[in-house]
Formats: sequence, C-alpha cells, structure tokens
Amino acid sequence: MVFFAIQQGSRAETNDLPHFQEIFRLLRANLPNVSEEELNRAEVQGLLDQFYPRVILVTNGAPAGVRPEGSLLSRTMVYDESYGYLRVAQVAIGLADEIKSAHDRLDATNKLKGVVLDLRFADGQDYTAAASAADRFLSREQPLLDWDEGSIHSTGKADAINVPVAVLVNRRTTGAAEALAAALRETDAAVLIGSRTAGQARIFKEFDLSNGQRLRVATGQVSVGKDKPLSATGVAPDIEVPVSGEDETAYFADAYKVFSRPAAQLRVTNNVVQTGSTNRASRRRLNEADLVRMQREGLSPDDQDVAAAAPKTGEDSTEQLVRDPALARALDLLKGIAIVERSLPR
Repeated sequence: MVFFAIQQGSRAETNDLPHFQEIFRLLRANLPNVSEEELNRAEVQGLLDQFYPRVILVTNGAPAGVRPEGSLLSRTMVYDESYGYLRVAQVAIGLADEIKSAHDRLDATNKLKGVVLDLRFADGQDYTAAASAADRFLSREQPLLDWDEGSIHSTGKADAINVPVAVLVNRRTTGAAEALAAALRETDAAVLIGSRTAGQARIFKEFDLSNGQRLRVATGQVSVGKDKPLSATGVAPDIEVPVSGEDETAYFADAYKVFSRPAAQLRVTNNVVQTGSTNRASRRRLNEADLVRMQREGLSPDDQDVAAAAPKTGEDSTEQLVRDPALARALDLLKGIAIVERSLPR
C-alpha cells in the first residue's frame, strides 16, 4: 500500500497538477472494483463539469442552425384587452417573421398598447435569428450583435413593432435568447424583467461523436451594441423579480395558478387578514386578490393605507388575476407607460 503525505517543503505543496494520463494509468492499475468504463465516465464528466458552459454535451435535439419543427412561439394571447403576450420557445430561423405575424394578428383585433416578449426557458444558438428578431422592434439602423463571423445591424423601416416592450428572462434563458434580450435592452427597445440569464451566449461549434451525441465547444464571443461582450455571468434584468425555480415553473405553466400556502405568509381567517391576536374593526375585509396585490407590491396588512389603496373589486369578483410575479410586473409596467402617455400633452 502506498501512502501520500504532504510535508513542509515537499513537492506536494506545488499548485501544479500531475498529468492526466499518469493519474488515469495509476487508477486503472491499482484502484480496486472500478471498471475502465467507470473511469472513462468520471474522466468525461470531470472535463464537462470543469469547462461548463464553454463545453456542453448535447444528447438530444436538432443540431445548431437547423430549423426546428413546429412554431417557434409556443403561446400568443392578449392580457387586459390591450397587451400582447408572445412566448418564445426557441430562437431559430423564422422567429422574426413569427413575431411580426403574431403581433399584427393580435393588433388587428385588439389595438395593442404594449407587448410582453417571454424569453424564460427559451434557448437557441442562431445569433443571426436573434438579431433579426430584435430588428422587428427597431425602426432605424443601429448595431445589434457582433461575433467572429461578422456583425448585424438593424434596418430602417416604417413597419417596426412600435409599442412599449417588456422582456421576461430567467436562469433558463440561454444562448441566442440571451443575445436577443441583451440587444433589445441595449437599443432601448425593451425593459428586461425577471432574473439573470444563464450566461451561455457564445458562438459554439458542434462535433459529432462516435456514440451519436454531439460535443458543443465555445469557439467565439458574442458582443452586443458597440462591442460590448456578453458576460459569462449572464444578462442582468432591469427589474429583478425573485421567484423560486419551482414556483416559476408552475407560474410558467399557469399564470393564474393559486398556491395552497398563504400569500406572503399572511394568515387568513374568514377572509379577514389577522396580524396578531386582535383585528382592527374598521379594517376593510381583504379578499384573495388584495392579498396577491399586497404580496406583489410589498405591502403589509398593518399599513394604515392598505384598505384605502385596495381596489374595490368586491368579494364576489370573478375576474382572473395574473399571479405570475414577473408577468404581473411586466403588465403593470406597460399599463403605467400607457397611462403616462395618455396624460402627456398632444
């Protein structure tokens, strides 16, 4: 049996690691009950972990640059009769045309005052498609994205989507979707809401492996605007909305979802908010919509003005309330902009 000890002044103090092949040969010859397949798996996993996200093993999905089947927009709808919602599944060839077509269709039936572009859980590696999608929201020429293969500018046009835009992002917004979000924010075309993106906006080259998988290696950097490299830490939102991963996934599936736990840890009995052993008799009875609003706005039931500020919806109101925190914040922002624009002198 061989024992290794670190002694003062010995070579073991060096920060230099031994050669990989040397370690591999020693383990293969001396480590009991470990197969070569297990050693190989550990080797590959270690390399992938060490260099992630610059190196990614692709186990499924279409190769980069291939137009996926089906629509690139997984959901389109209108909230509050005036605010379009476009959910992007993947940034790929044809996204720009789908965005324009969906916007025009919604605008024809509901004169839109704003658009929510949802890039949460969206991915893609087509940066040309990302630039083309951003171009749909811009009416004049300006730099969008730049990488080793060249740069793309927006084009002057009269039919740009010319309404306020809020873009939703999260940690699962990756690759070209990050670049799209960054380009819209850099050109002042949109406000980003949610959480920081994944930090995987790089140019990747794919290599086919013998087992049918593909190895995606980052070979170049992507810059936004006038030579501003996208950071490996991701794109930070303008308005941060902290939401747990589990809750965000649930809200993404159903923006109106009601959780069984009390909102903002408020204790509710007989539809009256209790803040201690006693209640204020003069306090207006708060319904569930009030509690959700209070949670979103950071209000406390102890605030004197809560009852006065609460909308008079009535306890029997059947109006659905958007409970997805990021989407609700985006809609509130767009409504606020619409109110301000309406009040400006003509």
